[in-house]
Amino acid sequence: MDIKLHYCHLGYAPSATKNFLIAFSEDVPFDVVRFKVLDKFSSPVYEGEAAKFRHCDYTDEFLFKGDFSKVMIPGQYRIALEGFDVRSHEFDISDEWIGRQAKANIKSFYFQRSGVELPECFAGVWKRPAAHLDAMLEFHPTMNRNGVWNAHGGWYDAGDYGKYIVNGGVSVATLMLACEMRKGSEFVGGPAFKASFELPASLLDEVRFELEFFLRMQDEDGGVFFKVTPYRWDGFVTPSESDASQKRYILGKSTSSTLNFAGALAQAHQVYKDVDKDFAEKCLDASVRAYIWAEQNPEVEWPHNTEGSGGYGDPDLGDDFFWARAMLYRELKNGSGHEDLLKRIEAQIPADMEAYLPTYGLQWRSTQNLAWYALASMECEWTQKARMAFKYTADEIVHLQQEDPYGLSIRKFIWGSNGDIANHAVTLYLAYAWFNEPKYRDAAMEQINFIYGMNPVDVSFVTGSSWNSPKHPHHRISHSDGIEEPVPGLVVGGINVDRQDAHRDPHYLGDAPGLSYADEQCSFASNEVAINWSAPLTTALLLLTV
Repeated sequence: MDIKLHYCHLGYAPSATKNFLIAFSEDVPFDVVRFKVLDKFSSPVYEGEAAKFRHCDYTDEFLFKGDFSKVMIPGQYRIALEGFDVRSHEFDISDEWIGRQAKANIKSFYFQRSGVELPECFAGVWKRPAAHLDAMLEFHPTMNRNGVWNAHGGWYDAGDYGKYIVNGGVSVATLMLACEMRKGSEFVGGPAFKASFELPASLLDEVRFELEFFLRMQDEDGGVFFKVTPYRWDGFVTPSESDASQKRYILGKSTSSTLNFAGALAQAHQVYKDVDKDFAEKCLDASVRAYIWAEQNPEVEWPHNTEGSGGYGDPDLGDDFFWARAMLYRELKNGSGHEDLLKRIEAQIPADMEAYLPTYGLQWRSTQNLAWYALASMECEWTQKARMAFKYTADEIVHLQQEDPYGLSIRKFIWGSNGDIANHAVTLYLAYAWFNEPKYRDAAMEQINFIYGMNPVDVSFVTGSSWNSPKHPHHRISHSDGIEEPVPGLVVGGINVDRQDAHRDPHYLGDAPGLSYADEQCSFASNEVAINWSAPLTTALLLLTV
């Protein structure tokens, strides 16, 4: 009979609920398991009983649940089961570990920078020279367009070297939620930000690096190109080797990329208007031009080319129109100019609200939560309705969590399940911020605990975060730089029941759906990294540091 402890590898906040699970591989005849919490000297500081909890269908485990919330003194601790030779690794009880992880996750975007040198003083052993400058890119042959284009900068999207507006848009917008709600904090770039913070730049600076790439991707007519792509998929080579081996191209101009751009750049106006007014106005002007282009070109399809980069096809753009309209409405309502545009937008928002209710969490295919956030964060006739919509959604998430053995609100582990889980945590925190009901914050913390180790596979799904974090992510930089440890702070996709990479023969941890994870380079379906999974986790951590 196998026995496992499932707990948050990094730790728990002193005032937080502190739960853990004991998993038996078969049913047992007893109803409680006694446990002790030991300090760093192995002295017991708390004794309790974990009660038989429930059977988990998606892992075939028989679970007991323990609680040691009364242990509140900061320090390092372990959990030890009485009657079994089972102990946890050491973890923290502190308010600091969330902040440390927030720093690491912010810095992960720095490590995804394209086109610039990462010097040793900031990148450490993961230093690398500038590559993929992308300043003189030809248009992809399918575009039948001559000339070259400057698409320098931006973040690599995932484990490959592509750069995408659609996925970049939802990622940078999610990070800007944290910038708005943590305005002035040291994490975002307030007065307390110092070089000793161990980051090369604040979150505001890092987000701006991506936004400046976005601005370069806008065509002269206001439309926005879809992506920067190589002609074929790169092998697991360094950025420099990729740069030397094949050409990169600008590909596509679509309604979806243009709307993502419009929504993100309108939000950038709010985030930067008190930091750099000229840059903020530049972003707003670009957003307006993009939205007008999308109005005039509402059905220009994404480029159906996946020979060297992801597709990111989206057949329903109504949610993206809603996002762009709501963000522009927030930024234009109390300004001057664009009166006709503002009237058109204002007339369309009620229908958008009826058609696109909030989802449990953001996805690049479902962006309406950003629209609801825009309405909820301003003073307008829809403010209270928008906030209540988040509250109803958060209540549904909490209800789903209560039904699940691991406290999850997702009902299927899909590709990028960790991104879904983190996005649900962001929704919960928004409800907490507006209604101050602790149940939402506690529920958000449960989702975070799952990502950091309290899960069926006992993996803390962020590189460099714990004793059992991913060592072999599907990430070209990490597998080509000659450094044994992967680039830190990257969120891998996580458990994925569809196992789209089965033909690569990854060694998944078991046949049960909840064990569909392999810490192997070949497992792109469970172990790839992506900025749209890192962004909501980073934002959730920053919101939880309040």
